[in-house]
Amino acid sequence: MESGMQRKQYTCIVCGRKFPEGQGIVIKRAGVELAFHSKTCLAKFFKLFVERVDEKEFKRAARDVIREFEELRRARMKRKVI
Repeated sequence: MESGMQRKQYTCIVCGRKFPEGQGIVIKRAGVELAFHSKTCLAKFFKLFVERVDEKEFKRAARDVIREFEELRRARMKRKVI
């Protein structure tokens, strides 16, 4: 990397640690940027976030994502069959 080029810095919204672009977990959605320096910080945020989301919306979204992962697992299992 050239000395004149600087990577973007993020600040973890949970613990406040700074980390460079390419590290940590950064989620951008609906004009909101969520930056987490580690999966532990993301898990802490996610737990609180889930408790505050409307139950009906949470149930719908959770079922959709669960279904998607179930389909991915089934597809992987079919490829492993000899």
